[in-house]
Amino acid sequence: MTIHLYFSLIPEALIASMLPPEQFGQYYATGHKYKSKGQAIFFEVDPSFRHPFFNIDEGLERCVPHPDGAPKNSVYISIYRVLEHIPVSALGKLYLSTAYGHTLGLSRTDAPPPPASGLHMYQDLAPVNSLVVSALGPVDYYQGVTSQPAKFIRFPGLCFVELGLGALSTDPANGVVGDLPYSFIHHLREALLELEPASKQSKLVHRVHSLEFPYRMVKSGFYMGNGPDLAFYPMPPHEVLRREHNGWWRSANL
Repeated sequence: MTIHLYFSLIPEALIASMLPPEQFGQYYATGHKYKSKGQAIFFEVDPSFRHPFFNIDEGLERCVPHPDGAPKNSVYISIYRVLEHIPVSALGKLYLSTAYGHTLGLSRTDAPPPPASGLHMYQDLAPVNSLVVSALGPVDYYQGVTSQPAKFIRFPGLCFVELGLGALSTDPANGVVGDLPYSFIHHLREALLELEPASKQSKLVHRVHSLEFPYRMVKSGFYMGNGPDLAFYPMPPHEVLRREHNGWWRSANL
């Protein structure tokens, strides 16, 4: 059986598995017998990737079928400092699994899109899980906490997603909430109002925030960076998801 390497973001881990991505997403999101439910987000990693920080070969040796011939679901190779030791070049598709196990694969593009006007909100996925609002576009935000930090906070790399703010992105004080699903709107407005492009460019909303979020709120896509390298995985428009991935879309919005 083929053995796959996966870099999970919820939680941060490097995992070997005999399951292909769609089956692994279902298993990882719902458990072996569908007794648990939770979003799963993971990258497929080049199976030839090796790094002295990880005992990958030993993990692969342990990834063997069960006595009845069933594939091995998972062997955890590492659950510590995974992101900083995997170069962007070793990553394949990014997979988003709903809490019900439906899985959607996203491919990277050559370059991130130009930043949209207005304010932004970023959910950090690894190695931290903070929720941040910022006057900076995604690329500048990434550089501001990695290669060109403006403060003492610095990460070797970062994976994050931009989430939609609706009317609050241009009018945080009076913008209509509409269908924004966030339960912390008052706190969110206060954080946005503190932003000053010339002085205070980013503001923590939550230091530790739940890594689960409505997939429909992904504004542009997912950003995965390590050092100077930053990859972008665009999220398809809602109309494309409804038309071409209807089962996943419905599962994501239950």
